[in-house]
Amino acid sequence: MSSQIRASHILISPSDDATTQINDLKTQIEGGASFADLAKEHSACPSSAQGGDLGHFGPGAMVPSFDQAAFALEVGQLSDVVETQFGLHLIQRTE
Repeated sequence: MSSQIRASHILISPSDDATTQINDLKTQIEGGASFADLAKEHSACPSSAQGGDLGHFGPGAMVPSFDQAAFALEVGQLSDVVETQFGLHLIQRTE
């Protein structure tokens, strides 16, 4: 169980202004805005209903770029923008 982490994310679907949107959200979070509130409002993932919470997962459960970024974070830390085939993500490790 110790190899599992818990994380939340915000997903912005691929679009012309996805980069602008995700960078704006990152700025808001770094400025003290609630990650969960922004996830509920902006994330394109079904996890948005839980404030972006993905629950606990182990290595290999997510696509490689997401996995690598999530496991590199310290608890409470916000990732840089992560690009996957699903779009652009901000990841916050919660446990």
